[in-house]
Amino acid sequence: MLIAEIFRSWQGEGRLAGAESLFVRLSGCNLRCRFCDTPYASWSPEGEDLAVDEVVGRLKALDESGPRAEVVLHESLLRRLQSDRLLRIDSEGRFVGPLPVVITGGEPFLSGELGNLCAELRRQGRHITIETSGTIYAPVPCDLMSISPKLSNSTPAPDGDPRWTWRHETTRHAPDVVRRFAAEYEYQIKFVIDDPADIDEVEQYLEEVREIDRRRVWLMPQGVRADDLAEKAVWLEPLCRQHGFEFCPRWQVEWFRARRGW
Repeated sequence: MLIAEIFRSWQGEGRLAGAESLFVRLSGCNLRCRFCDTPYASWSPEGEDLAVDEVVGRLKALDESGPRAEVVLHESLLRRLQSDRLLRIDSEGRFVGPLPVVITGGEPFLSGELGNLCAELRRQGRHITIETSGTIYAPVPCDLMSISPKLSNSTPAPDGDPRWTWRHETTRHAPDVVRRFAAEYEYQIKFVIDDPADIDEVEQYLEEVREIDRRRVWLMPQGVRADDLAEKAVWLEPLCRQHGFEFCPRWQVEWFRARRGW
């Protein structure tokens, strides 16, 4: 498996935001989002070629090492985590048992070893989240499928690499894959929003993929700087309430300023 990075941090997005977790970032992606914040796993993939047992060994060492920093969770995050049936969280926001693992990318489902990695993590009793664009399906052990379908705002401009403009645009929308994930797994849907008009495209998507429960839809502002996210949150948060979606603040930017490996 080509691994861009393995690290210990806190989940910053979606339903399990605030959960201390171990992260495995696979390198390589079948899309090229214009605003990709991890180009080292997509536009210019890099990393180490590791066997599954090597990945698992590094995760175990991180689990035993203790946290690298302390994060003070917003009270609303802590309440949500403690009430979520997917996790066992103590009164201080700590996970009870082995730390959960978040497998992200890149696109994890490009790896033929993903199923073997998940099976080994499941044997260890770890909660598994997989973060995917929802363009490739494979049956794997997973506790939360975190699906981020790409809207048209993600397509790179043709004055860059026109081959990727065409390839991205023809690959990003795979409703049958998303339907299957939604039918077979606990799931959440995350959309990246750059402009208020993007909400119309989200509604069109949900009209097409009616199997999605809109209460599981999270909208997050596009950006990697805290002030940019705060500026967009001013209009996005009320739009989420208006449309019945969850607002996703991207806490990792506030906590760690989007530093690599955090």
